[in-house]
Amino acid sequence: MAKHAIITGAAGLLGSHVAAAFRKAGYTVSALDVVEAEGIEKVDLTDLEAALSAIGPADCMAHVASLPRPIGYEAEDVFRTNMTLMFNVLTAMERSGIEKMVFASSFSVLGLPFAPAPVHLSYFPIDENHPHAPQDVYAVTKWLGEEMVDAWTRRTGNPAASIRMPWIQTAESFPEQVKPRREREEAGLDLWAYIDARDAGRAFVQAAEAEISGHERFFISAADTYSDQPTTELVDAAYPDLERRAALSGHSALLDNTRAAELIGFAPEHSWRDY
Repeated sequence: MAKHAIITGAAGLLGSHVAAAFRKAGYTVSALDVVEAEGIEKVDLTDLEAALSAIGPADCMAHVASLPRPIGYEAEDVFRTNMTLMFNVLTAMERSGIEKMVFASSFSVLGLPFAPAPVHLSYFPIDENHPHAPQDVYAVTKWLGEEMVDAWTRRTGNPAASIRMPWIQTAESFPEQVKPRREREEAGLDLWAYIDARDAGRAFVQAAEAEISGHERFFISAADTYSDQPTTELVDAAYPDLERRAALSGHSALLDNTRAAELIGFAPEHSWRDY
């Protein structure tokens, strides 16, 4: 019998690629979202009773649904929506007996890129030991979401993964979104980081199938930056005094994939340079 995965936020950019990756891996997929779209079960997961009704037994929950940035939304709406979604999803998982969670977290737990005050990074490349310093409401909800997943793991003994991702891109979105930004000074707030949506979707399947104990939190990223400039030049200009714990050769990324490779076998396959 095919395994069953439930995907929240399945109509969005990331969620649709996560759903596609699970289907490609042979899963049956329940695709949930608040919007109407082909193949989507429309449900408002901020309503607890609706969440309890929509979320039944499954092998894995991939929780992607959220308000995806602090810009363009009222702060209280971001906090209320994202926190309520997490609470309701975890509650429904416990009621229905789902024993594996993969959460769409964000590299914004570092504080970047939306922080209103300066973020003081410690070293490059950034790994899971780097301090967290969320400031804006979106980053705070991602950090608190991870903490709620941590509590769920302690409470149930079930495994979970929180995947910390940078800017998610496709061949279609990259020219419109990234190219205008990458020449600006504020591109350094992104760490010039991105990940192809196909690689992100595949990472969710790998996390669902990996032998994970407890709750693991890790970064994933493309292997390269989104910039044409070599990484050393970018860092020299924007972060000249920051410690470098590894060689930053070529266009190498500033988010370290090592932990993701060790835990789930992740390795990025796609680059904007091939778009």
